[in-house]
Amino acid sequence: MNKFREAAITILTQQGQPMHYKDITRLALEQGILETDGATPDASMNTQIITDIKKNGTAASFIKTAPSTYAINPKQAKPIVAHKQKAKAQEEAEEEKLKIEGSFVGKAGEHLVCSELLFRGYNAAIMSVDVGIDITATKDNKLFSIQVKTANLNQYNYYNFDVRKVSFEKDYGGNVFYVFVLKGEKQTNFLILPLVVMEQKLHEKAILEINGGKTYRVNIRLRDQGIFLGNKAHEVGFFMNNWAVIK
Repeated sequence: MNKFREAAITILTQQGQPMHYKDITRLALEQGILETDGATPDASMNTQIITDIKKNGTAASFIKTAPSTYAINPKQAKPIVAHKQKAKAQEEAEEEKLKIEGSFVGKAGEHLVCSELLFRGYNAAIMSVDVGIDITATKDNKLFSIQVKTANLNQYNYYNFDVRKVSFEKDYGGNVFYVFVLKGEKQTNFLILPLVVMEQKLHEKAILEINGGKTYRVNIRLRDQGIFLGNKAHEVGFFMNNWAVIK
C-alpha cells in the first residue's frame, strides 16, 4: 500500500473538492494520516499522484484539474490484474526505499547524540540491538536511557516525529530522555526532553495520538525566535541544546 496515495485519497474524499498537492500534504501531516521521515513530503506526494495518473490513465485514482491541483477521478476504471500487481510491486519498492533512507537518517542522528554525550563526559554507547532505547549513558554513577529521533526541517518550518506508544510504557533502566535531532541546512540542534516533560505535554495535548493510539505525533515548530511543541502554548526553548538536563 502506498501511504502517499492512500493519504491523498483520504484528504480529497474528505474535502470533496480539487486541492493543490501542498495543501493535501499539509492536511495529511496535520491530521496524522501521513507518516513519513522524508525531508520533502509534498514533493513525494506530487510525484506519487502524477505517477498514478500517467501509469493508470482512466483507471487512475486522481485527475488533474489545474496546475499542481488534483481531485478524485469520478470515472475510475478497474485496472487489469497484471497492471495492478505491477503497480503494487512498484509501490512496495518505493516504500522500502523510503524506509531505508529513513533508517540512515535515524542512525546518523544516534551517532551525533552519542558523540555529543562523549564530549560532555558521559560514558555513552549506541545499543547494538533495537529494544526501544537507542543509547545508554552513565555519569557520576547514574544511568541514563536515551531515545533519539531525527528529522530534517520541512518547508512548513517544522519538524515532524513519530514516537511509538510502547516506548512510554516500558520500564527502562535509569532516567529516560528523548533527544530530538533537528537537522537544518546550516546547523543541527538538539531538543532534549525528560520523559516527565513528554508525559506532561501528552496530557496537555501538545503531543497527539495517531495510528489508532499506537503512535504519538510530535511536531516541533520554529516561530518568532522560539521553539514550540505543536503551537505557541507549549514553548520548550529551555530544553534546546540544554544537555545539563541529563542528570
